[in-house]
Amino acid sequence: MTTTEWITDIALVLIVFRQLREGRLDLKTFLIPLGIVAFVAHSYLHSVPTAGNDLVLIGALMAVGAALGIAGGVYTRIRAAGEHLLIKAGVVSAVLWVLGMGARMGFQIWVSHGGADNVARFSIAHHITTDQAWVAAFVLMALTEVVTRLATIFVRSRMVDRTGAAGTATRTAPALDRTA
Repeated sequence: MTTTEWITDIALVLIVFRQLREGRLDLKTFLIPLGIVAFVAHSYLHSVPTAGNDLVLIGALMAVGAALGIAGGVYTRIRAAGEHLLIKAGVVSAVLWVLGMGARMGFQIWVSHGGADNVARFSIAHHITTDQAWVAAFVLMALTEVVTRLATIFVRSRMVDRTGAAGTATRTAPALDRTA
């Protein structure tokens, strides 16, 4: 792994640790992780292979990224404090984030320290045509995890009741009209 890869992987892991302490939900909450994954995508995602089972691999890892991202967003606490929203990643959210980011980092380390032959054999047996398919799959998994987590947080932030009791993270259901 290159120094740049170490820095970007560690930066992505540290993002959630920053959110373990409650802070204001603002534009930085969205732009920093999006900026990091945009840099990674620009640096490493040169093509998306479509031959053999490349798209199956890519789709499977993107689905894992989406599941981790949505779950991470759901397990992030969002509450109103006056006119501001506060965000705090829960333990489950942090574990899921580190699991997703750490798995990719672990795979990179394993491949560069003796696992490449195993990946090559797996790729041949499962009709994955190129190492770029693995790169695309892991980059798109990270991108999907970040985007779905942030989208979940954004949607949930729009549901916070800012007029009632501070600290509620869900909106109240509308009253049913029973006069009919």
